Amino acid sequence: MTLTPQQHAAAAREAGHVAYQHCERCGARTAYLRVVCPVCGSTDLTFHHSAGRGVVYSTTTLHSREGARDVSLVDLDEGVRVMGTVVGVDPDAVRIGAAVQGRLDDGGDEPRVVFTLEADG
Repeated sequence: MTLTPQQHAAAAREAGHVAYQHCERCGARTAYLRVVCPVCGSTDLTFHHSAGRGVVYSTTTLHSREGARDVSLVDLDEGVRVMGTVVGVDPDAVRIGAAVQGRLDDGGDEPRVVFTLEADG
């Protein structure tokens, strides 16, 4: 039985991993799991798990009545960009280029990617 992208994503979440796909035809990688490659249209996509290490590409602080929180785009070492939240620091302390380590947090309504700043970042 072949798993759908959603089933692969669910299995990765259960294992605590961030999943991504690699196109065996053109080499493109994507974190948004798909049935066909967004670059060449091939269906020859393989599933992989990210180690979670990356660098902040873009960051913003969102303010609400509950307080401030970070939302960042992170370029993972595997060559995909994901959205997540840097936790454990003041949101305004997150800087573009900072080294981060990510993991899947399933403590809320939906699993989400959270990152912590690396000591050398």
